[in-house]
Amino acid sequence: MARPFCRFAPIFVISLSAALLLPIAGGNTLTAVQTQMSVTLRDYQPHDFAAVHRLDQACFPAGIAYSKTTLKYFLSLPSADCLVAAEENRMVGFILTEENPPLAHLITLDVAGAHRRTGIGSLLLSKIEKNLTLRGVRHVLLETAIDNDAAVAFWLGHGYRIEAVLKRYYLRRLDAYEMRKILPATEKNIRSEGREKPLE
Repeated sequence: MARPFCRFAPIFVISLSAALLLPIAGGNTLTAVQTQMSVTLRDYQPHDFAAVHRLDQACFPAGIAYSKTTLKYFLSLPSADCLVAAEENRMVGFILTEENPPLAHLITLDVAGAHRRTGIGSLLLSKIEKNLTLRGVRHVLLETAIDNDAAVAFWLGHGYRIEAVLKRYYLRRLDAYEMRKILPATEKNIRSEGREKPLE
């Protein structure tokens, strides 16, 4: 599967101690008790595009933030999955992946500045990983800049491991780590890897 250009910035350092997140029965809404913030996770819809693009431009510097054309391309891929985090109908985060089971690629994870360190990035990541697992994905790949200690720490803390160094990956001058996480095995993703279910 072709690997699209992928970015990760320090905004993804999430301190779960900054807000206590409690699930509300019957939905994907979680309340951050300490900040009195209610966030809803839902699927991306076409009318979200302007807000998603604005957020991406705010999260990344020029040359790394996606253009409208590039972002529309990724979102239009048949294999794309995008979840957004909204607070009172305002976009505060999103995550975008593409997949070709048993492999998936995490394209980007964006969280608005005022909502960083509240656990939103971790919530989006957890939900998308569950979706990917149910669709037979076993391995998730991503890239992050070597000198971005905060981003590297975030991914390591969520079970991703460094696999390789990609020379001059960003702006043709900044090196990146390729990182991988192995998702929990299910009968579906075992079959997608071409392995038979173990005998009982």
